[in-house]
Amino acid sequence: MREIVFDTETTGFEPSDGHRIVEIGCVELIDHFPTGNTFQAYLNPEREVPIESQRVHGLSNEFLSDKPFFAAVAGEFLAFIGDAPLVIHNAGFDIKFINAELARTGHPPIPLSRAIDTIEIAKRKIPGARYSLDELCKRFGVDLTARAKHGALLDADLTAQIYLELIGGRQRGLALAPVEIAVAGAEPEIPRAHQRPHRLEPRISQDEIALHLAFVEKELGDDAIWNRA
Repeated sequence: MREIVFDTETTGFEPSDGHRIVEIGCVELIDHFPTGNTFQAYLNPEREVPIESQRVHGLSNEFLSDKPFFAAVAGEFLAFIGDAPLVIHNAGFDIKFINAELARTGHPPIPLSRAIDTIEIAKRKIPGARYSLDELCKRFGVDLTARAKHGALLDADLTAQIYLELIGGRQRGLALAPVEIAVAGAEPEIPRAHQRPHRLEPRISQDEIALHLAFVEKELGDDAIWNRA
């Protein structure tokens, strides 16, 4: 199962007020396990970034001035997410912004029903708690030392960790097989170097085996379940 954890940074709160996306960050999960495959893009919003927003994510007008417009990365972004479910913290916010950008470039919108909202999961799992990303990270012991400011890729990574905690713990997706083997559904081949050269000797003696067989014959006889046809 492939899922994409998705986050944005923006110039403000409402695309209907002319606010735009300045960063997109995506983290790929396969069977709830991060693969290391990511997508990130800084975007020129074609407008000024209010100082209040700069204080949140640290992305200045000067930094964004030479970055591509959304239209230049839309195809790559859509190819990366494919048709996978989108795991988002506060899905309504990010979906309305990405749909505004998609509308400007002539692409169909992403339905909100495609989103898995970690806030909604948290409300069901831990009612009455605080549901900000920072608060959930503190609750689950997720390292926040790298988060001096918000960042779409950084926050997508943190959201992925919170998501795994909310659905059953960080070990949920742990697999001994490489990701490509697990995805293909194939049984992993055990390297010969890891196989025992000789079978282990049984830890019960021949006398104990004989006593067991005698007990089965005396007490159960042909009624033993393993003797039934």
